[in-house]
Amino acid sequence: MIILFDLDGTLIDSTEAILESFHNSFAIHRHRAPSDDVITRLIGHPLEVMYRELGVEEAVVWDYVATYKEQYRHIFKEKTLLLEHAVEAVRLAHEHARLGVVTTKTGAYSRELLEHFKIMHYFELLIGREDVVHPKPHAEPIEKALAFFTCSTERCWMIGDTRLDLESAKNANINGIGVLSGYDNKEQLLTCSDVIKKDVLEAVKYIVKK
Repeated sequence: MIILFDLDGTLIDSTEAILESFHNSFAIHRHRAPSDDVITRLIGHPLEVMYRELGVEEAVVWDYVATYKEQYRHIFKEKTLLLEHAVEAVRLAHEHARLGVVTTKTGAYSRELLEHFKIMHYFELLIGREDVVHPKPHAEPIEKALAFFTCSTERCWMIGDTRLDLESAKNANINGIGVLSGYDNKEQLLTCSDVIKKDVLEAVKYIVKK
């Protein structure tokens, strides 16, 4: 069995680091910054998509991404928290399945975070934004994981807190479980999956009982 985890809103909370990095980049480029609520609603999308949605012109989107990353790399460890029960969930999952991470965050930062929290060794695979052409909700990130694990789709699960995670799971023809610890609410998640749990530990418990 394979269990794939999203990061932000599923295992970690890096909202503070994300918001600070966005506001810093808007200040550097002398662009009026959107509200925290507007930015937060887009978390889960790749950075370039978020900036486009926030009104940045296509020609300079990657300049904004670069200034975001410059700030983020200085603060992301100290301003990111593990969500409650995340470690317990990962340990339980590891007892029953092979594990991977599928995220739209930069893979290098994601790996550093998981090493910082001393749980990276539980995961055999980490797929970040730079590892795919088409990020979630496209099937590509999960299909890359399936190719690595050589696992049948019915024995593979994706746990995530947004519709992007669940749509990616559906597009890859694997099982998707939504969790309420992150950025999408229950009504939004129910549009993509009928299995919604309070947090990642409850999701893992559901899987291992199947």
